[in-house]
Amino acid sequence: MNFLTIGHRGVMGVEPENTLRSFVATEQAGLDAIELDLHLSRDGALVVMHDHDVDRTTDGSGSISDLTLEELRALDAGRGERVPVFEEVLDAVTLPLQAEIKDVQAARALAEVLRERDLAERVEVSSFHDAAVAEMARLVPGVRTALIGSRYGLDIVDRAVDAGAATVCLNLRRLTLEIVEEARKRDLRIIGWVVNTADQLRLVHALELDGATTDYPELGRAARAAG
Repeated sequence: MNFLTIGHRGVMGVEPENTLRSFVATEQAGLDAIELDLHLSRDGALVVMHDHDVDRTTDGSGSISDLTLEELRALDAGRGERVPVFEEVLDAVTLPLQAEIKDVQAARALAEVLRERDLAERVEVSSFHDAAVAEMARLVPGVRTALIGSRYGLDIVDRAVDAGAATVCLNLRRLTLEIVEEARKRDLRIIGWVVNTADQLRLVHALELDGATTDYPELGRAARAAG
């Protein structure tokens, strides 16, 4: 498999994160895939946003789960962009997507969309939560899943296997050769995040990872060229 370059929330280093503008820029920059985050609005829409609240990335305030889609649509998500829903991203770009879900409830809502639109080949579902990964695999047999680790140890490998994940997406700052070797023994793909400097990119290639998630389109292009 070729080295995979993934745009983190689009290309959030240069465009408003998790917006259609950012996702289109990712595709135009020639990256291989887009990573995005999903929450449920109060009325059950799959909203594309990283945080549990809207305070940091919009001109509004409050928890996503307390706001309706209409209320979320009224917010400015940066440079006049509106908060998108997952279905809009599917239509706006053609790249494969890595969709991060925050809980089991989001897994169930996403599973419905994946089944309706036959997206198991295009969308890889990721989560920090083992139960959400396992639930997705149960709901959509054959869908690709990934377990994310930020503060983790060697146990991340067993956790990923137990949850049925084929990939681990790991914070590069904590990644060790021992963890890489153990993941390889268990036939797991390894994606490093977030890769935003030349030194980080060199480490990714030294560890022979399968891909890197980056905030910047130029790092994506450099990673692809080096890979």
